[in-house]
Amino acid sequence: MPEKSLLQNIIVGLIIAAGVFPLGYFVSVETGIAEASSVDMLEAEPVSIEDRYVENLSFGVGEKLTFDIGYGFINAGTATMEVVKLIEWEERPSFQIVTRAKSNKLFSSVYPVDDRVETIMDAVGLFSWKFEKKLREGSYRSDRRYSFDQKNHSVVYKEDTIEVAPFVQDALSVLYYIRSQDLEVGKTTVVNAFVDGRKIEMDVVVHKRETITVDAGTFDCLVVEPITKSVGLFRHEGKLKVWLTDDRLKMPVLMKSKVVVGSIKAELTDYVIGELADL
Repeated sequence: MPEKSLLQNIIVGLIIAAGVFPLGYFVSVETGIAEASSVDMLEAEPVSIEDRYVENLSFGVGEKLTFDIGYGFINAGTATMEVVKLIEWEERPSFQIVTRAKSNKLFSSVYPVDDRVETIMDAVGLFSWKFEKKLREGSYRSDRRYSFDQKNHSVVYKEDTIEVAPFVQDALSVLYYIRSQDLEVGKTTVVNAFVDGRKIEMDVVVHKRETITVDAGTFDCLVVEPITKSVGLFRHEGKLKVWLTDDRLKMPVLMKSKVVVGSIKAELTDYVIGELADL
């Protein structure tokens, strides 16, 4: 493959990854994810929606995080994550959360990107009701949308009805759910997600504490790594690490993933803290 083509593919892949940033990227950074077994996905004891409550002291309406997306020393574009508003969905209060990724002027002249991903996340139980993504990358167009039947633990994906774990997360809601959890060094949190037709069981491991400096400031962080499971095996081919602030916000400050040559990173450049919902 010519050098120019290789570099272009790496950069294009970087920006495309940012299109589902951070969640699709957060859970599917490893290449060739295999579908987890139905037994693993459904072994948890079901709880009714009315009884499901997850305390959230980490994010709320008005939160907006802005990131620079880079490959090595090359800046490829920006991404934002925003808790837009509180709406009613399935007669329940829910967060509308939107992430956008755009290539910068330099890369737009070669490969313009303007991607949008949205989740509707239950504000009381912190699980997904709906996922939607619209990819606009060069001449490529892709729209995908699916809703979860959380009462019956299923999702209609294309023409198939797929059984999923109770209170399953989507590619974006999973990061917000993780932020709500009690994270400690050495502790593992298990999360079930449904991403582009795949059921994924993921262990989120907290490795250590570390203080880092990015454009948005200096933060004490927990270094977190998601590890997806194949059937009976861990898949650990493309390592992704996420630095979350070591406080109640657990705000993503830095994300890094190794690729074939070098690494991709997203650095926090600006942030607005949201208001916690009184539910």
